[in-house]
Amino acid sequence: MAPDTDELLYEIKDKVATLTLNRPDKMNAFTGPMLDRWVWALGEAQRDPDVNVVIVTGAGKAFCAGGDVGRMGQGDPTALDNKNQLWEGIHRVPKTLEQMDKPVIAMINGVAVGAGMGMSVMCDLRIAADTARFSTGYVRVGLVPGDGDTYFLPRLTGTAKALELLWTADFIEAPKALELGIVNRVVPADKLAEETYALAHQIADGPQIPIRMIKRLVYQSMRLDLRTHLDLVSSHMGLVRQTADHKEGVQAFKDKRPPKFQGR
Repeated sequence: MAPDTDELLYEIKDKVATLTLNRPDKMNAFTGPMLDRWVWALGEAQRDPDVNVVIVTGAGKAFCAGGDVGRMGQGDPTALDNKNQLWEGIHRVPKTLEQMDKPVIAMINGVAVGAGMGMSVMCDLRIAADTARFSTGYVRVGLVPGDGDTYFLPRLTGTAKALELLWTADFIEAPKALELGIVNRVVPADKLAEETYALAHQIADGPQIPIRMIKRLVYQSMRLDLRTHLDLVSSHMGLVRQTADHKEGVQAFKDKRPPKFQGR
């Protein structure tokens, strides 16, 4: 059952599901109900045969300011309470994303700070407005990154640059984020939605079985030796050669026309 909150909006149109963080007055900082609905929405998108691609964005001028700092320091939780709060709270998002084989794109419309930046780098692709800004943030409030930045960021930038960003928490502008490999594209702010949805629809209209297998292969390759990875590739290739989309792709090539994939 869907959690009852308007702090995260969920919409499906033309095979693309859009998750919009919806606390614009708080720069879309997390709350428990928002996280509950976020995890539900990701799971729903993965299960829904009418969804091929997922977009995550923020309402208003920010993508996400991370955790609600104003609520920190309340009460007297134990170390175990703090650990479980992360594991059973925000960590559900990256754990759910890890199980998804559908592409997930972050449409970064504004500032992404702390866990907000973390939530962007754990998506598969990132398209940023030219006005977007990024900061890991945590050390500014005496914390270690709590949502996986130390896992995802080095895989994008390399270890040394990730450490610099994490240790300084300096803000970087969108062009610098592009240079470092943190985002895939930077586009004018007034073209952000147009450009992001164009990419999403291009992927959503493609052959979905190989697209999802490609995602699995790329992420699994980071944990496998070459021989094991190639063994997996050969198994996947054997399967996709039997699909209707492969047959259509070959015929379209022979006919010198664009392919008409089934799209799922």
